Order: sequence, then structure tokens, then C-alpha cells
Amino acid sequence: MAITLNGEPYPVEPGATVGDLLARLALDPQRVVVEHNRTILDRATGASQPLNDGDEVEIVALVGGG
Repeated sequence: MAITLNGEPYPVEPGATVGDLLARLALDPQRVVVEHNRTILDRATGASQPLNDGDEVEIVALVGGG
């Protein structure tokens, strides 16, 4: 199964969730914003969002500094 992750094809396991994807990418869910099929996901519930073949996911990391 494959999704589009930040504009590039990316393989995922069947039954994977957004939380599984973030864990696989070693990203802290509190430090990223996830858009799934053009909808920004809520941090509290977004991790449980299932991924389906052909889904589009954009992940933006929040960076601090000055």
C-alpha cells in the first residue's frame, strides 16, 4: 500500500495510522502539523486516523528559534 507523503510516494503497511507513520518517521506528534487529504488533523485524535492506499499526507515540523 502506498500514500503520498509531502509530495512523494511512500509505502505504508495495511492498517497503518497517522500515529504509526509519525512513529516510523521518528517525529514527535506535539511538534508537527499533519494534513490528511487536505484536512488538518487535531493533535488529540489525529494519530488514530487510518491511512488508505492513495491518501495524501503533508507533515510540517514546527521549528523554534529567533
